[in-house]
Amino acid sequence: MDNDQCAVPRLPLDGESIRFNDWNISYEKSHILKSICKQGSTKCCEKDDAARCELCHYQYSLELPHLPDMVFHKNKLVVQHKDGALMEFQPMDALALVDNGKQPQPVEVACAQEWRHTRCPEQTREEKFKPFDWTFTSTYQGTMNEKIRSESTDMTLNKFKLMQRENIIFYTDLTLFEDELHDHGISVMSVRIRVMPSGFFILLRHFLRIDDVLMRMNDTRFHHEIENDYILKEVVHREAPCDKLKSSIAFWTNPDEMQNYLPVISKQMHKLSFK
Repeated sequence: MDNDQCAVPRLPLDGESIRFNDWNISYEKSHILKSICKQGSTKCCEKDDAARCELCHYQYSLELPHLPDMVFHKNKLVVQHKDGALMEFQPMDALALVDNGKQPQPVEVACAQEWRHTRCPEQTREEKFKPFDWTFTSTYQGTMNEKIRSESTDMTLNKFKLMQRENIIFYTDLTLFEDELHDHGISVMSVRIRVMPSGFFILLRHFLRIDDVLMRMNDTRFHHEIENDYILKEVVHREAPCDKLKSSIAFWTNPDEMQNYLPVISKQMHKLSFK
C-alpha cells in the first residue's frame, strides 16, 4: 500500500494574525502533545537525535519526571512591534519555570503520594522518581526579546479605560497546559488577548486549585494604549488555604470570580519600553 494512503491525517493548525497600528499580533492553536513516543510506548527517542519526536523534545528539555495531562505544545501568542520588540507566550517556556525537584517542595498533601504512584511506572518508582512541583506552578511572565526594556514603576493599569465598552477587533484565549492533579483539583496556564481601538490587553494566568487544601493564582497583565510608547505590566500573586476562602464553592472552578476573593500576596508594576 502506498505510504500516503495509510498515513494518519494531520490535525489542522488553527491560526490568525492581524496588523494593529505598529504591531503584528498572531496566534497558533492546535491539538495536545501526544503521550506516547513515536518509537512506541516502551521506547523513546535518543537525546541527541535531531529528529526526535515532540514528546521526547519536551521531556529532555524540561527534565520533569512527568508532564501535565495536557500540553498544548503548538499553542502560541506572538505580539511584535515594527521596530523589533517581541513578546511571546508559549508552553515550553512556561513549563521551564516549574520546579523540577532541586528545591524542597512547599506544597505536600495527602494526594501527592497517590499522584506519584499513579504517574510513575512500578519499575522506576523507587530508583528514578525525584520529588518535584507536582502542582506545575509556574511564575512565567511571557518571553520577551532584548528590544523590550523593563523597569519598575509606580504607574498603575488604567482600569477605567479597560472597563469601557469598546469594539473587539481581535480576541483569542489559549490554554498552554492543564493538569487535573489526579482528580484532586486543577493546574492550568492560559493566555488571552483582546485588541480594541484604544489598544490591547493581555492576561497570562496560572490558576491552581488543590481541593480542600489551597488555591493560588499568578496573573500577569499587559496593557498598551496606542498613544503611549510603552506597555504597563502588572504581576499579581494571590493565594489562600481553601478553609479561609469566603466565596461560594460554586465559584471555585471560575478563576475570573475567584480573583475577587483570593487575598493579594504580592504585586509588582513594570513599564516595558519598546522604542
